[in-house]
Amino acid sequence: MKLTRISRCISIPFHPQNRKILGWVSYDFANSSFTTVIVTVIYSVYFKNVVVGKEGMGASLWGLAISISMLLVALSSPILGAISDFTRSKKKFLFVFCYTSVIFTALLFFVRQGAIFWGMLLFIIANIGFEGGLVFYNAFLPEITERKNIGKVSGLGWGIGYLGGLSALGLAYLFVYKSTVLVFPITALFFGLFAIPMFLLVKEKRNYHKRRKQSYIKIGYQRLTQTFKDIKKFKELTKFLLSFFLYNDGIKTVIVFAAIYGAYRFGMNESQLIIYFVIANIVSFIGSIAFGFLVDKTGAKTTISISLIIWLGVIVWAFLCPNVMQFYGVGILAGLAIGSSQSASRSMLSFLTPEDKHAEFFGFYAVSGKAAAILGPLIFGLLVLILKSQRYAILSIGFFFILGFIILQTVNEKSGIKVANSIFRKE
Repeated sequence: MKLTRISRCISIPFHPQNRKILGWVSYDFANSSFTTVIVTVIYSVYFKNVVVGKEGMGASLWGLAISISMLLVALSSPILGAISDFTRSKKKFLFVFCYTSVIFTALLFFVRQGAIFWGMLLFIIANIGFEGGLVFYNAFLPEITERKNIGKVSGLGWGIGYLGGLSALGLAYLFVYKSTVLVFPITALFFGLFAIPMFLLVKEKRNYHKRRKQSYIKIGYQRLTQTFKDIKKFKELTKFLLSFFLYNDGIKTVIVFAAIYGAYRFGMNESQLIIYFVIANIVSFIGSIAFGFLVDKTGAKTTISISLIIWLGVIVWAFLCPNVMQFYGVGILAGLAIGSSQSASRSMLSFLTPEDKHAEFFGFYAVSGKAAAILGPLIFGLLVLILKSQRYAILSIGFFFILGFIILQTVNEKSGIKVANSIFRKE
């Protein structure tokens, strides 16, 4: 009864034949534990302060670890996306990446003071599993719901994800007082258990390619080559991917360094950081749901533009705020922006993509996103070393949001959707 009432309120059919939506959003709930606890709040600070222990060096090595993992995902995503489209095996790829992340997150338990190499290596592999899995997970979005509901479903997924991050932080809060390293296997268990509904409830279309005369790697390469040719037809999509590359650079850098910045600038301890991100996640949940409706009503472009303006406010306030209380306000504003911008971006790519090339084009989306995640943290880390100040380095993030906003305004959303639909019908 409760599920039926919820489905009526948000106008998304949750009747039995659409259980796949419930299964799909459950993965957002599960994987948010990794990005919240490991990347953003606990392990990032633990690595910097305990594993490395050197001021400045910890932040730089953390940025390097993020960059390496993102580079490897960016290099592999397009061809793996092409192969998964051809073989209809997105769910198999997602399973492998998901539980690779789960296993290596649990292994972070063994990382102690001075174990810099292992602390970086285990995290890099875990992050490859997390980020690589998102390529195939996101590619399911256009398949599990009608186009008119994509904004709502994407927003619901991000919103549920923040509840997952909030729940994982709650668990972390219980264990962090006993031993920080206990948090890592607990988070892995959380991720692994709550990802199960995705694999049980979401069914992929059957493979219509009965025979193959070439290796999957060669087939993937050929389809990738064709995708490069096809993407040139999508002028608006290309401009959007460039815009996404720039503003996502800023978003990824904020996610990676938010906890480190709070600990450095205001001396926030682990408990304060957990409370900080609990508040931010609650706001992010509300923002994701609300902006999901805005996407379906006014369009993804308008929604993303609003979120980027909010992001600029976050950067300016983070630079100017004089105390930890105001930094909590920065977290609330960032929480409002982060879910809306990322959810709307996922929706916009779905709108601009032909229906038979989901994983391939989400592979390019991943390249843009992961390449951004390489550049932003790397630049921030280098600026910290050069300027000897995280406060002034944070201003560099604002330029990514400004440039991304400017290019986004050149995208003709309606024209892009029309082209994607017409090319799909022709093919």
